[in-house]
Amino acid sequence: MYDTSPEWQPDPMKPGGPMIPRMEWDFAPYNRWTFQRVREFVPSASIWRGRGPVLQLSERITDIDGIEFEVAGRHSTIREFLDGSFTDGFLVLHLGEVIAERYMNGLKPHCQHHAMSVSKSITATVCGILVHKGLIDTDSLVTSYLPELEATAYCGATVQNVLDMTTGVWVTGPYTQPGTDAYMMQRAAGLKPLESADDPRTMWQFILRLTEQQRPHGALFDYRSTETNVLGFIMQRASGKLLAELISTELWGPMGAEEDAYITIDHGGFAVASGCFNATLRDYARFALLLLHGGALNGKQIVPSAWIDDTRTGNHDLSLGEYRSSLPNGAYRNQFWIEDPDRRAFMCRGVFGQMIYIDPEADFAAVKLSTWPDAVNSDRTIETLAAIHAIRYACT
Repeated sequence: MYDTSPEWQPDPMKPGGPMIPRMEWDFAPYNRWTFQRVREFVPSASIWRGRGPVLQLSERITDIDGIEFEVAGRHSTIREFLDGSFTDGFLVLHLGEVIAERYMNGLKPHCQHHAMSVSKSITATVCGILVHKGLIDTDSLVTSYLPELEATAYCGATVQNVLDMTTGVWVTGPYTQPGTDAYMMQRAAGLKPLESADDPRTMWQFILRLTEQQRPHGALFDYRSTETNVLGFIMQRASGKLLAELISTELWGPMGAEEDAYITIDHGGFAVASGCFNATLRDYARFALLLLHGGALNGKQIVPSAWIDDTRTGNHDLSLGEYRSSLPNGAYRNQFWIEDPDRRAFMCRGVFGQMIYIDPEADFAAVKLSTWPDAVNSDRTIETLAAIHAIRYACT
């Protein structure tokens, strides 16, 4: 018996079978297959790991399956949580060691997995490195780096506004509704086919169309992927390097990644900074370990510790709006989510269940790669955090 997969999943025994719809490749149920094979559907640029040594991860494997936790009156174990939450990969770090590592849904240790908006945090981490090098000033105007945006609603916004998603630029959504800005951005990013001759063919062309300002810059947090793509263009202009090269030379190589990563590119060849990064489970864990250790590994400061400390502090004066349900005391800073003002654990989050949770106070981190059937689900996020908290509590 060889045919146990859905009919749309490529089968070596059945060439010419049904194809995954190009317009829906990143939606359920297809994401169960495509999130491990994104570059087979969308053009991409490699992020080289460099020639340096691989950062070896020490192991102290612990049985976490039986750890119990409760959410909304429902009791679960970690094993039940992993089995029931569309998990592809799960890894836990404690005291610098891997204490749990799971591969599910066919994911292999050498295979890259789609990060969705975890990509935002990776992009911003590289930005922090460029800030420390003096190439970018977060208090400067966006237009001091990208003067072409004088004619857009980004005029008057600072780089820090972009990092914190507090510009007043009006970007309509959601990305699943035809006619909205977010829907059009998917096509400009090269993630979906162009629908008309009037569609912007690149992310840059899309950004140049954003001419309406909804509110004063800095007045309100409003989560929008456009901000991260503007940040990516600032980083490229300030450094003279493409984003994939920047991530390779400033972060991926220095931190000792084991495998190359990759990032998808738009029709003009520019990386989509906001949600198109792909890497292995262990390399996401190395990124978490780097941040756990204050940006330093093997005696080398890679990410400025002051940048990480500033990120963890967050801006708790700005409401998280619809995201308050899963982070009631949370905040957002430098393209990271901060869980609460006291513990200052911080997170990278992406739709369909991607998460990197980092708690330096406990020397603890967890990476979860998923393929939820729904893009956003606050109940699933709350469950994931509860499971991670239970593991952290059991460790400490």
